[in-house]
Amino acid sequence: MIRILDISISIIGLLIFLPVFLLISILIVIESKVLFCLFKAGVGKNGVEFKLFKFRTMRTGSDQQGLLTMGEKRSRITKLRLFLRKYKLDEFPQLLNVLKR
Repeated sequence: MIRILDISISIIGLLIFLPVFLLISILIVIESKVLFCLFKAGVGKNGVEFKLFKFRTMRTGSDQQGLLTMGEKRSRITKLRLFLRKYKLDEFPQLLNVLKR
């Protein structure tokens, strides 16, 4: 029953935010050619590992440079991506994780 509710809310959220989702996707692809960032989020229900989808918010190749993302100088993050992080818009693809499970 809860799984049906999760799927329903995820589908409704995806439909409502689809225009925003598409706009963010286009802007990120134009800016860096890399849309998603995959994280191994660890262990989920029943010990099953899963990957967490998020919009990429760091510059391409910045993870190899080892720069910090804290403080006023965020050289790894563009203005668009700072906006996405500030308003948690980089988390939208997690609705896909709910459907995928």
